[in-house]
Amino acid sequence: MALTSTGIKALRVKDKRYRVTDSQGLMIEVMPNGNKKWLFRHTQHGKRKIITLGKFPSLSLSEARLKKSEMEILVDKDISPRVKQSYSLKEFGEEYYSKIVVQDRKNPENIHRYLLRDIYPAFGEKQLGQVTTEDILDVIEIKKLKGSDSVALALRNLMKRIFEYAISQQLVNNNPALAIAPKYIFKSKSRDRALTADEITTYLKTLYDSNINRAHQKALHLILITLCRKGELVNSKWKYLKDDIWTIPAKISKNGLEHNVYLSSQAKKLFNDLKKIAGNSEWILPSGHYLLNKPISESTLNRSLSTINFEIPRFTIHDSRRTASTILHEEGFSSDVIEKSLNHQIKGIRGVYNKAEYAEQRKKMLQYWGDYVSSLMKKID
Repeated sequence: MALTSTGIKALRVKDKRYRVTDSQGLMIEVMPNGNKKWLFRHTQHGKRKIITLGKFPSLSLSEARLKKSEMEILVDKDISPRVKQSYSLKEFGEEYYSKIVVQDRKNPENIHRYLLRDIYPAFGEKQLGQVTTEDILDVIEIKKLKGSDSVALALRNLMKRIFEYAISQQLVNNNPALAIAPKYIFKSKSRDRALTADEITTYLKTLYDSNINRAHQKALHLILITLCRKGELVNSKWKYLKDDIWTIPAKISKNGLEHNVYLSSQAKKLFNDLKKIAGNSEWILPSGHYLLNKPISESTLNRSLSTINFEIPRFTIHDSRRTASTILHEEGFSSDVIEKSLNHQIKGIRGVYNKAEYAEQRKKMLQYWGDYVSSLMKKID
């Protein structure tokens, strides 16, 4: 039986949402909070689909019927009705945030802040299909002029992901953010690169989501939290580990001096994981199942890293050490303790007289660093 405006208003609220049919394909859905919205159900390319036409009473019964008729014409012409739906960037951005970001991240507030502070005020009222590359560039340029290049890149990447989702929902056909290459937004100097906290989260999430060798994933993570050099890990054997200390022999240490790495609980777990992968090999990172008697080459980790598409500016494995040093200095740890943990020789007259190992301070600092990185990883669990 066809609906009437009076009948729609009289529909009672129930504990669960329910639908009432008006005519073929047109329904009204009543939500537990009392909201009512119009739905159009149709079949296209052999699949049943439902799209929202609007809310009642903003969209009246007669208007919903007219809109439904327009949608049917599109279906008959093999055009997806969703492409013609009226979505503002803000409306779709909120849908993307609630359905994707909130479900995917433990701390989604930064993403919402970008939307509310930077994107919606600039072009949030525009229809989704009307947003252009120039619109996104304008927002990016504002941030770059303020010196916030990393935020500018984050905004570009957010818009890219929003339009990827819109394309998957058949709402638009093009992604205007793709025309903006990340390298033109933020390009760090090769010897100045240090990852921010947000970039560490992105780095680790992308690393573990990638299809590179599992041992390489854990090795790259281990380099970050132990402050070691790539070559020191690649050329290490299991006999160099004893209890909570990894002793790097002078022969594989870059400065030719034996060096102790005090292992955090996170580092010990990663070594345990690598031990299971390495099997009976004496090497921490054996070359392969059939080459257990030799380690991987020092370039192997570089090649693995280069195959991953990170949505952050380019960085190198060595930048993991600079990242740790930068953040630990910001957290107030002693430069001497940090330099000793990096296996750097203290220069100048202080280096001549300062032979301290700072063992206890290094243990505490490396555990702090392990905990810090773990807290960032909780955002991606």
